[in-house]
Amino acid sequence: MRVAVVGGHGQIARLLHPLLVAAGHHPVALVRREEQRTALEAVGAEVRLLDIENDDVAAFARAFEDCDAVVFSAGGGPDGNVTRKQTVDLEGSLKSAAGAAVAGIRRFVQVSAIDVDQPVAPDAGEVWAAYVTAKRDADAVLRAGALDWTILRPGRLTDDPATGLVALGADVPRGDVTRADVASVIAAVIDRPESVHHQWNLVGGELPVAAAVARAAAS
Repeated sequence: MRVAVVGGHGQIARLLHPLLVAAGHHPVALVRREEQRTALEAVGAEVRLLDIENDDVAAFARAFEDCDAVVFSAGGGPDGNVTRKQTVDLEGSLKSAAGAAVAGIRRFVQVSAIDVDQPVAPDAGEVWAAYVTAKRDADAVLRAGALDWTILRPGRLTDDPATGLVALGADVPRGDVTRADVASVIAAVIDRPESVHHQWNLVGGELPVAAAVARAAAS
């Protein structure tokens, strides 16, 4: 498949592109800056320009042209900017889903965050509360829509090497997970019909990725 990756220069996306290539897919990295092209092409991704915050749904649909699936893995980042949680994490997801629908794409995988449906602690900072709210609302809109969605909700992300071992399921408790393992799970579910309309927590665990996906899909 030709897979559009929104947030195509993000940390998870850069790990995902070569995995998609290895699986026989064609990653399309959607990025804001032209200078990111060379590094992404070096790992096998086609590069298309897209400004998540400022482009409209029509621009998203054009960026998704000829693609078969969309992965939304963009995030506003830990920059302390409350507004960007709204414009990237929420509105970026909404425009991606709407753009996919306009482009005739049904398959959509979204990277969210664990426990965002839980109430935010009263002493949580403003930025964290905005982040949780944005992820929660983006997931809710996606679940209510007509796309063939899968929502992955990783725990605390680390930059450790891939373990290939995860725990995946609707009620998996909070824990750490490597970004590399998140990328592996995305690559594993993108063309698995049995993962459609599932929302799973994702942390480090004891099952190989393929076995964890199969168990979660069967439960």
